[in-house]
Formats: sequence, C-alpha cells, structure tokens
Amino acid sequence: MSESMTALVTGGAGLIGSHIVDAALAQGWNVRVLDSLERQTHRHGKPAWVPPEVDFVRGDVRNRRDWERALDGIDVVFHEAAYGGYMPEIAKFVHVNSYGTALMLETIRDRRLPVRKVVVASSQAVYNEGAYACPVHGRFYGSTRSIGQLAQGDYAIHCPTCGAVATPRPTDEGAPMGGENVYAITKADQERLVISWGRSTGTPVVALRYSCTYGPRQSVFNPYTGVIAIFCTRLLNDLPPVVYEDGGQMRDLVFVEDIARANLLVATDERADGRIFNVGTGQAVTIGGLAELLAERLGKEIPPHLPGEYRLGEMRALISDITRIADLGFAPRIDLATGIDRYLAWIAEQGDIEDYFGAAERRLRRRQVVKRATGAAMREPAIAGGSS
Repeated sequence: MSESMTALVTGGAGLIGSHIVDAALAQGWNVRVLDSLERQTHRHGKPAWVPPEVDFVRGDVRNRRDWERALDGIDVVFHEAAYGGYMPEIAKFVHVNSYGTALMLETIRDRRLPVRKVVVASSQAVYNEGAYACPVHGRFYGSTRSIGQLAQGDYAIHCPTCGAVATPRPTDEGAPMGGENVYAITKADQERLVISWGRSTGTPVVALRYSCTYGPRQSVFNPYTGVIAIFCTRLLNDLPPVVYEDGGQMRDLVFVEDIARANLLVATDERADGRIFNVGTGQAVTIGGLAELLAERLGKEIPPHLPGEYRLGEMRALISDITRIADLGFAPRIDLATGIDRYLAWIAEQGDIEDYFGAAERRLRRRQVVKRATGAAMREPAIAGGSS
C-alpha cells in the first residue's frame, strides 16, 4: 500500500489507538480519529497526546451518522474502539462492541465506500482457556473452570485424562474459542463479524488477538481495565494490589508500541489478509509476581492482598504463541522490565493519582462478577513471579 494512505483509528485517543495514530503518522499516513471520549477513561476530555494534525471526530460507534462522517475518504480502518474489562454492564458491552462493529460494516457496504482494509482489535479473551501440557498425556487445550471448582479454591487446570495439574504452554490461534464473560463474548463477535464480512464483500480484513497490553497513556481513571495501571494506582495510594485466586494466574504482557507496530504491519502486508493473529511476547508472568515487581519498582513495601476471591470467566493462564505473526516479520521489541520502567516514568508525570479500584471492587461484588471461594480445598498463595 502507498504511504499516502488515509487511516481511520477508532478509539484513537485511547491507549492502543493513540499509539497506532503515532505509528501511522510516522509512516507518512493521513489520520482521522473517531472517539467518544468516554468519561470513565478520559475524565478531562480529549487528551493532550492527540496530535494537532489529526482530523478528530468526536462521535459514538453506535451512531450511524458518526460512522458516515468518520469513514468518508478512508482507505484503512483500525477498529480499536471497545468497551472493555470486567465492567458489569451487559447491554453496553453488546451495544458498543458487537452492534458498533456491525454498524461500521453496514456503513461501508451500504454506502459502497472504497475502504481497502479493516483491521479489528480482538483479544486473547476469546479463547476458552490456554494450552497446557500434562507430564504423562501431553499437550491439550484447557476447558473453562466450573464455578464448583473455583468455589472450592481449586484454580488449576487439570489433565482431562488423569486429573494431574497441568503446565501452561503457548496458545496458538487454533485454540477453541468460547468466552465466559460478556467482554470475551463481544470480542469474539467483533472478530467473527469482520472476518465473515470480509469473505462476503471481498474486502481484505485482519483480526489481531492482543495479549494484555500496557504502557503510557493507559487510563488511571478506569478501575476495570489494565492490571498494571490498577496495581500502580493502589500502590501509589499506599494500598495493596488486590490479587484474585491464589496469584498464580499467568498473563502475557505486551507493550503498547509493539501492538501498534503489529497493526501497521498487517495493514500493509497482503499476506495477512483474511487471517487472525495472536500479538504478544510469548512470555508470561504470574499476576502475584507482577504485583510484587511493581511494588519493588515503586519502592513500596506492600505485599499484594489475596482475599480468596475469583472472577467468573477469567482464564487461568494465557501465553500467546506468536509464530504466525512472526512469519510476517513481527517480533516484540520491549521486554517487561523496560516497559514497566517506561510506564512508571509516565505515571510519575501525571500528578496525584487517586484509587478508583476500591469502589469498583465493591460494585463487582454486588453484581456477582467477583465471588468468594469458600471450600476446604483452598490452597496457599502461589505468587512467585515467573515466565514460560
């Protein structure tokens, strides 16, 4: 594709979208942003990091007229706008994520707009569970843990043949899709809508399944998304990070600039068309270990708090197998230690940071998104850091 392309970045004021904007501008693209500036994320309105040369459209992905304005003259769409995290609003997730994406596709089709490619932000959340290995029976894909298992404080994934505790392995794009919370369900909706629409219309499309993304510009006001941001706001207020289960859940944490590079790569490489890619690092850290690492980096001698609770629909472990996108030339450039240092340097510039998580946690408990494990089988915390 020509470097004089015009891109639309939905959610372009947010964490990932704003870095895609920067990357596209750096490659000589013209850029338009569509963003509603949701107050929970953008408490003070349009952030200063939105470049002045960007054509900024304040609008809502649930509004057809906003899509018509935003899509006029666009070559490539990076659809990043989404309602995310463990927020308890079911209808809003479906309306923003599923309906908003469908409305975008309808608008392009019905107005016969000459959009040349659509790249949609999917998520590792679309998997039922990650891949695992049993020492006796080998590799398998984990199944969603039952409420009964979690209520007993048994958080492990067990071999379906012998019941042994299994070890996480990198998860490839062939893992079964499912999703046991509304966010995961709607991300699967977005991905499948775009892929099927691309087949029917002949428009090139790509879906990127992001690992847990972090970095500068991650909202310090939204208490439902971004584990690093949530932990940091707690620690900066001399409060312990709240860690669910036993702290042994594992996540692949990828720096936002690497995510932005992956988007520009698939937008300009025809080999990506019609395909789905994991985007991560191929490494993982335990959530408990992450809480301890952040406390150490912030100079806070505050251990994480493990209340003996769990969140329904949460995976035990997810390590992204990035072989497929690596074949296109992608490799993550920012390791976790460097990325955390860059994030902490940014957050230190934000002034006083309030803790919004405490109130949010109580709300999630009332809505039964967070539940207490009461069974006798509850294990000791397993919060040592590590990678695989």
